[in-house]
Amino acid sequence: MPYEITRRGAGPQVPGCVCVSAEKVFASLPQVERGVSKIVGGDPKGNSFLYTNGKCVILRNIDNPAIADIYTEHAHQVVVAKYAPSGFYIASGDVSGKLRIWDTTQKEHLLKYEYQPFAGKIKDIAWTEDSKRIAVVGEGREKFGAVFLWDSGSSVGEITGHNKVINSVDIKQSRPYRLVTGSDDNCAAFFEGPPFKFKFTISDHGRFVNCVRFSPDGNRFATASADGQIFIYDGKTGEKVCALGGSKAHDGGIYAISWSPDSTRLLSASGDKTSKIWDVNVNSVVNTFTMGSNVLDQQLGCLWQKDHLLSISLSGYINYLDKNNPSKPLRVIKGHSKSIQCLTVHKNGGKSYIYSGSHDGHINYWDSETGENDSFAGKGHTNQVSRMTVDEHGQLVSCSMDDTVRYTNLTLRDYSGQGVVKLDVQPKCLAVGPGGYTVVVCIGQIVLLKDQRKCFSIDNPGYEPEVVAVHPGGETVAVGGADGNVRLYSILGTTLKDEGKLLEAKGPVTDLAFSHDGAFLAVCDASKVVTVFSVADGYSENNVFYGHHAKIVCLAWSPDNEHFASGGMDMMVYVWTLSDPETRVKIQDAHRLHHVSSLAWLDEHTLVTTSHDASVKEWTIAY
Repeated sequence: MPYEITRRGAGPQVPGCVCVSAEKVFASLPQVERGVSKIVGGDPKGNSFLYTNGKCVILRNIDNPAIADIYTEHAHQVVVAKYAPSGFYIASGDVSGKLRIWDTTQKEHLLKYEYQPFAGKIKDIAWTEDSKRIAVVGEGREKFGAVFLWDSGSSVGEITGHNKVINSVDIKQSRPYRLVTGSDDNCAAFFEGPPFKFKFTISDHGRFVNCVRFSPDGNRFATASADGQIFIYDGKTGEKVCALGGSKAHDGGIYAISWSPDSTRLLSASGDKTSKIWDVNVNSVVNTFTMGSNVLDQQLGCLWQKDHLLSISLSGYINYLDKNNPSKPLRVIKGHSKSIQCLTVHKNGGKSYIYSGSHDGHINYWDSETGENDSFAGKGHTNQVSRMTVDEHGQLVSCSMDDTVRYTNLTLRDYSGQGVVKLDVQPKCLAVGPGGYTVVVCIGQIVLLKDQRKCFSIDNPGYEPEVVAVHPGGETVAVGGADGNVRLYSILGTTLKDEGKLLEAKGPVTDLAFSHDGAFLAVCDASKVVTVFSVADGYSENNVFYGHHAKIVCLAWSPDNEHFASGGMDMMVYVWTLSDPETRVKIQDAHRLHHVSSLAWLDEHTLVTTSHDASVKEWTIAY
């Protein structure tokens, strides 16, 4: 069971009613960029690994990566995070130069210390083996590194000797201490300490030095560079021992290296789309892992943790390498590395699946129980997926900023050529109804599709349509506009007829949905209000729900038709009770520092949320 947090619902509570919400976290992938190495940290006990995406630090169990925890207290994009050798603290550094040291033992991850070693991006962090000193390097304005005591911030040496950004740092994990750095000036530098003093420059590489690492026993250190070479040096004196693989270790730049726990072997990850294991003592390749031929198969990061060998591809995927079968990874962890815009849920063969679509056009499906996930086969959307839903034939209907609507069979899960409808203008939202109808709201246009073909469009509706919902009965379509009104249309054969009825929201409409029994229409708006209209009473206003502190962006009805959830820019999720606006369950900081972008219900007590932090969370709601 992935790790649970139990929170009590805030807000007014009915006596005797406890509203508890627990969660599962399906974490995002590492955020990677081409030509930049990605640092993956491991915990000293060997049970988990960590990496960064956006403002988040993600900690995952190495044996069962579905168990995840997300730290989201940085105000800026985080670049690197490293466990202290004691295992009790993690230091993480962001692009503004802030270093946060926080507790790993409690769920709250309390902040212990915060430092600003220099003004600019922090690129790497190293601890001494007693967890008392920290070295931090990166792109400062006048200095590129600092080394100081973790509890007071007082300096224990100077990191000098480079004239360009420092990419990597490591400290020997045994006394006498040594420190080594690698920089974009094509050099590595060797320091003795503490206090750490510059001893000499190592100029063996011909291109940027991307990664420097001491072996766990401290006898050697290795440097890896964009020139495709790896050099091994003596850990105590800094004398060169050998060049792995002779003149070239890889055919492309090397972005990361990681030593085996017994210090005899080295794992390297390269832009030539391979990872290799080296036997350092005899200077030979033990295994070569060929990851593929696509540019997204470039290897940007690696970690050797106990018996696990991990590498990170440019696609963001995390590969568990198999020493016994180098051609195929043991497992590949997929997911989203870019912000998720929309999600929907669907039961398929007795299992509930969550489908999520992201900002880069990528659609993923998740097993809601285990968190196992994969993406669809073939070529799909090429731009942001704006809205998804499942139609009566079990097809995922999605619209995207690439101006298409796609129908994808959920049993095949393959985007094969059929089922693509090209639109004239960019779609923003869609809804499906019985009888093969799909209504798509585009910029300044409403389009009706029947059986995957365009059959009608309203070209200048006289307002800017934003969102759409189709009544479960299939006759009525509700379209919410930027003018703060909801208009009702009816589907007649292959046309849409304006019913001439205006429902007033309290501000520009951001989302709307009919309850599953078709009795109510809920409308949320940019003025932080949800208004519910009663369908049977000629769409008269049933109730108004206040509580959000910022624009509401999404809402979803529970299958019990009694409750609905809304998520907003205030990072809050509220679960509302239709009959009583005062009874509400508040999920605070559902996705801390990221607004909630989409919601869906798996069942009456399980709510799924997603956000721009690229993760998906499940909450258990009890009334």
